[in-house]
Amino acid sequence: MTTATSIQTSATPLGRDDLARLVAKDIAPGSFVNLGIGQPTLVSNYLTEDQDITLHTENGMLGMGPEAQGDQIDRDLINAGKIPVTELPGASYFHHADSFSIMRGGHLDICVLGAFQVSATGDLANWHTGTSGAIPAVGGAMDLATGAKEVFVMMTLLTREGASKIVETCTYPLTGVGCVTRVYTDKAVFLTGPEGVAVRETFGCTLEELQELVPVPLKAAAAG
Repeated sequence: MTTATSIQTSATPLGRDDLARLVAKDIAPGSFVNLGIGQPTLVSNYLTEDQDITLHTENGMLGMGPEAQGDQIDRDLINAGKIPVTELPGASYFHHADSFSIMRGGHLDICVLGAFQVSATGDLANWHTGTSGAIPAVGGAMDLATGAKEVFVMMTLLTREGASKIVETCTYPLTGVGCVTRVYTDKAVFLTGPEGVAVRETFGCTLEELQELVPVPLKAAAAG
């Protein structure tokens, strides 16, 4: 394990909104982006006008804005997670099939998804825990994981039982293989890929403390 000398470290773990703000900041200007259900939906609230990001929803919209509040709420204008949203100038609407063509056709630069597990090499499991009686909820996740140029994951690092969601090999049914490039958690930002897991920054812990929580070898990410 590499020493954490070059890793940025903040004093406390990140809350959901702080994490969403960080993800939003990392999205390159001009990108076409899909935000998955759950934590990822918060990212829309922190994108700036200068970034010129176009948000896609799998239920058939381009040009989604932040979540709707108060008098902005229109119950007919929702994202794929059924959350009321706003529309930006130039927004468009289309058939569900056309929306999935955008996803499958490689037209999205980034998708941001939640996850149950991410493997050291970037495999994604986010639709079923395999538990008897659990309701599978794949939605468009497989299409997004395969079709987007990059897959970011937002999740808590640990389960309620204290187990790491970053694992050597996923034990849950896979959504996509080797598709995840970054994992944003309340305790750290991880970079995943064929060479294993690197840590870009930590929140409320050191790299050494993080290693005690995560059952895969960790190293400090290269500067820049």
